[in-house]
Amino acid sequence: MVSFSAKLCVTSGRQLFQLIEHNDDYVVVNKAPGISVQADGEKPGLLQVAAKALGFEKLYPVHRLDKMTSGVVIMAVTPSANSQLSALFRNRAMEKYYLALSDAKPRKKQGAVIGDMSKARRGAWKLLSSRENPAVTQFFCTSLAPKVRFFIIKPHTGKTHQIRVALRSLGAPIIGDPLYHIADQADRGYLHAYCLRFEWQGTLKSYQCLPASGELFSNTAFTEVMKDYREPWALPWPKL
Repeated sequence: MVSFSAKLCVTSGRQLFQLIEHNDDYVVVNKAPGISVQADGEKPGLLQVAAKALGFEKLYPVHRLDKMTSGVVIMAVTPSANSQLSALFRNRAMEKYYLALSDAKPRKKQGAVIGDMSKARRGAWKLLSSRENPAVTQFFCTSLAPKVRFFIIKPHTGKTHQIRVALRSLGAPIIGDPLYHIADQADRGYLHAYCLRFEWQGTLKSYQCLPASGELFSNTAFTEVMKDYREPWALPWPKL
């Protein structure tokens, strides 16, 4: 068993992750925005940085977050755990909850965005009206402050840029999103993986953390709103 005395990893003065949990099967961290999960060319990603900082020869990628997205990431310690955890994501047995902020009012306050996705230009994706293999995203929205809308989101699938495209399709692109909110000049992309919840070896596991950076994530209004979303799985998510 590796000894985990460090609770965070700092490189060149920038905190890259916070350690949330570890065991013989997996490691859970709070990823900072601006670091890729996988290596980015010659630049090491979260997998490499975390493995080195925590004393592992290798950590296995169970899932990924976009570079701009912060929040809960789980990485497997063994190939067997990697296979089992990946199957939970693949079979939709892993509950996922995200937080996002937009500076635009969405077309509706709650509901679902469902549709196929296809590649667009400049690395972006777009939502289609067809539903052959759709991305499925549920959400609730409330006002956080003047011209700032708060979203709590439950994606049922794991498509590339799924949440970012879903919110843009509602007319409410995420603040700081470099692809879907180009005119924005925010201090970060305001999308955060808030919680993962799943059954592991007969025990229900739940890992959640609040954002560790971002001016809009740090103000009093956000803190107050989050009091209503401490248990996102208990919200009245409508049936699909």
